Amino acid sequence: MPSSVRLGRDLEIRLRQVAEAEGVTVSELVRRAVAAYVEEVARDSLRLRLSDVLGVVRSSGGRARRTGEAFRRALRRAR
Repeated sequence: MPSSVRLGRDLEIRLRQVAEAEGVTVSELVRRAVAAYVEEVARDSLRLRLSDVLGVVRSSGGRARRTGEAFRRALRRAR
């Protein structure tokens, strides 16, 4: 989907320099940067939304004892 973004002169110059140094098009560099930023925000957003409940439940029960460990592993994989 085509998109348009207005950049300041200095940022555009730096963007072109980095794209040239990386050997990619400006469009490719912008796509990579946006994808990385969106991924970072989504990951941090989920962590913040769940922060009040993560690690809150404590149990001495059998299976429940292992669910926290499995949940932590799943969250690490989702990063």
